[in-house]
Amino acid sequence: MMSTASVAYGDAHPLQRTPWDRYRHSLWLLTTRDLKVRYSTSALGYLWSVLDPLVMAGIYWFVFTQVFQRPVGTDPYIVFLLSALLPWMWFNGAVSDSTRAFLKDAKLVRSTKIPRTIWVNRIVLSKGIEFLLALPVLALFAIVFRAEVGWQVVYFPLAILMQALLTAGVALIVAPLVVFFRDLERAVKLILRFLFYASPIIYGVSDLPENLHFWAAFNPLSGIFGLYRSAFFPDELDWFNVVVAALMSLALLAIGLLVFRSSVRQVLKEI
Repeated sequence: MMSTASVAYGDAHPLQRTPWDRYRHSLWLLTTRDLKVRYSTSALGYLWSVLDPLVMAGIYWFVFTQVFQRPVGTDPYIVFLLSALLPWMWFNGAVSDSTRAFLKDAKLVRSTKIPRTIWVNRIVLSKGIEFLLALPVLALFAIVFRAEVGWQVVYFPLAILMQALLTAGVALIVAPLVVFFRDLERAVKLILRFLFYASPIIYGVSDLPENLHFWAAFNPLSGIFGLYRSAFFPDELDWFNVVVAALMSLALLAIGLLVFRSSVRQVLKEI
């Protein structure tokens, strides 16, 4: 347990570190701590990070290809599903867990001097690492079902960056507000459930009625998921959606930082 600021910043010449180095060091320590605690008490460990999306993908694959045989997405459908479902698990898990970012470690948050944004960003980073660890599963299914990989796979880092900014922005808004409005924790879970079906995960933007294509772009996940999917399905890439997603991600990050900085003092009094 890190109970002092010196432990969080590292004990090797802390005064010689730049503020960014100290921030990055503390963020990494807390992130790895979370991952170790999460997996050390689990027999399956890493497998849990891929079992949930695999089970969900299997259910939706069965429902839409075997039961209803409704043409949504693109073949191979299981790859189409996973290429959006895996990043969704990152977004959903990080935003959901951010509702407990301060309440779970209240004593540690109050007693350490590290920047308070770290308590939110460590959740975003740990869930992002789990997403990266699940990518070999996507690659395996792409190989098994012979999904062609195009040059658009180079957009993967851009999609990851955009999603990290978006997720951090939303989490920075949610984390402090839940401290003041405890019912918001349940509201966030309901909103995420709605957002799952309102986002192009089990379907593509092209499957929507034509009059909804423009409005779908204002769900930033549409452009981000399109970048991920373009590695296997180039037609899923819509640069209008991507540009809107990038602008909204930056805007939400700015709003998140503003909300967080203006409320952090009150948060420390409340927890």
